[in-house]
Amino acid sequence: GGAGFPSGLKWSFMPKHSDGRPSFLVINADESEPGTCKDREIMRKDPHKLIEGTLLAGYAMRARACYIYIRGEYFNEAVVLDEAIHEAYEAGFLGKNACGSGYDYDVYLHRGAGAYICGEETSLIESLEGKQGKPRLKPPFPANVGVFGCPSTVTNVETVAVAPTILRRGASWFAAFGRKNNSGTKLFAISGHVNNPIVVEEEMSIPMRDLLDKHCGGVRGGWDNLQAVIPGGSSVPVLPIHECADALMDFDDLKARGSGLGTAAVTVMDNSVDMIAAIRRLAHFYKHESCGQCTPCREGTHWLEDILLRMEVGDAEPHEIAMLEEITRQIEGHTICALGDAAAWPVQGLIRRFKDVMERRIAHPDAFNPDDHFQKSWSGEPFANHDWVKQHDGGISIKLD
Repeated sequence: GGAGFPSGLKWSFMPKHSDGRPSFLVINADESEPGTCKDREIMRKDPHKLIEGTLLAGYAMRARACYIYIRGEYFNEAVVLDEAIHEAYEAGFLGKNACGSGYDYDVYLHRGAGAYICGEETSLIESLEGKQGKPRLKPPFPANVGVFGCPSTVTNVETVAVAPTILRRGASWFAAFGRKNNSGTKLFAISGHVNNPIVVEEEMSIPMRDLLDKHCGGVRGGWDNLQAVIPGGSSVPVLPIHECADALMDFDDLKARGSGLGTAAVTVMDNSVDMIAAIRRLAHFYKHESCGQCTPCREGTHWLEDILLRMEVGDAEPHEIAMLEEITRQIEGHTICALGDAAAWPVQGLIRRFKDVMERRIAHPDAFNPDDHFQKSWSGEPFANHDWVKQHDGGISIKLD
């Protein structure tokens, strides 16, 4: 997951001997982090890879069944995945005597209702049980008391889907990618101001600039037009251009630079972006998605957005920058789950990397014209994908004046 915790170690926490309670595997397919769209590609295009992975992971941790908790907005993905589950049952891969092994194993698909907080494992469990999606205090941890009070492991779509390939090719093959302690491959969901937004599987530790140039055709307007990159989903701090050229896309390097790999959702922003407005928009998201259980998060996310709304137009005082950071410090580490941290880190990154922009905005509010930074859905550049359209349009041609 985004924290980079070793999956094998997490799975090993499941009890080795049963006390009479069944064990369960829970797949977190509640992909709601802004900018993140990698798991949906697996569920949409290769659902049997995920189902095979759940069977292998479930058998390894002696699970009786698997619950796939899918994001409510992923309607088409849920339809595809549900059909794939039925196909696996019909082929004898799931159910009683799965794969003729004598092992009984069921897979259930559960649709969420669109709450970002349910991506946190204990909130997901609460929602799966039919309760409000609010995080639980830990301990007890899910491996001891999880879904329905039974030992459970909550793990991610990408993690489970890659397990069959690792077993086929061998652990040494997978570990050969990337650097030590950052080995393997990763799905990078690259969006924003690149010439070719894409979800691509690459090896860990690839330089960020190589990733963007190789798979995305580079930054829109050239590398020098780059302003900043959020390297791992909206919850990690932003990196300015001078940090991006040498940054390696792995946990250790990005952590050393004051950011993180997170979900590996790379959001690229060129010089047309107003950084204060961008982070203010993320602050609004976290305010909206806070479950309200913890006071620092419930109150603090409102304050973050309120101050950033004023700072965006220069209606603030210079000392409020320090106040803004103090609020983030009061939220960070003071909540049951990591949503408070996720709300605080983008604002901390803004202050750390773009404090001069904030100071100029406050000192010269009249010099700011929001129309200069308005993000249009189409850049106005000539359409360059004619060959692809000709190949895949099915004979339907649409002309835009």
